[in-house]
Amino acid sequence: MEAQLTDEQILELIQLNKDGGFRSLMYQFQEPIYWHIRRMVTSHEDANDVVQNTFIKVYKNIEKFKKDSKLYTWIYRIATNESLTFLKKRKNKRTEAIDGEEYSLENVLSSDPYFDGNAAEIVLQKAILLLPDKQKAVFNLRYFDEMSYKDMSASLGTSVGALKASYHHAVKKIEDYINRY
Repeated sequence: MEAQLTDEQILELIQLNKDGGFRSLMYQFQEPIYWHIRRMVTSHEDANDVVQNTFIKVYKNIEKFKKDSKLYTWIYRIATNESLTFLKKRKNKRTEAIDGEEYSLENVLSSDPYFDGNAAEIVLQKAILLLPDKQKAVFNLRYFDEMSYKDMSASLGTSVGALKASYHHAVKKIEDYINRY
């Protein structure tokens, strides 16, 4: 198992050899980014697509990283934006669907062969799916990734106060859903 590298070490490796350094960056961040995206878009296949788009953007723009935040918060910001863009496109496609079938994200959980959660996990995931996309991002970063509000603020470009309020509202909606279930 490779040791965790510091941001400075990763950026130095990228300067010396972009492809080799980028492999180190991917090794360190790919799994947490996958799970962050997966919780946003739900489907394994969709998550893989969004992860790929995220790391393509990171690769193309790594020279623009200003070092005024942590590397992982910068990557999380890109991943979150890519996830939100994907969700918006998916929502628009569903709205424009000719067959008139209503698509339910809740059905994704039961049909996903990569999801093996128990009944309580399924209820929680259904509640999270009902959140607005930005609240979903805030909830996932705080609850699952245990990201600090300061890092979330850097990652999402939102004030700490707004993030705390968003998280509070998300938790309340999830609790209400679970209590009704």
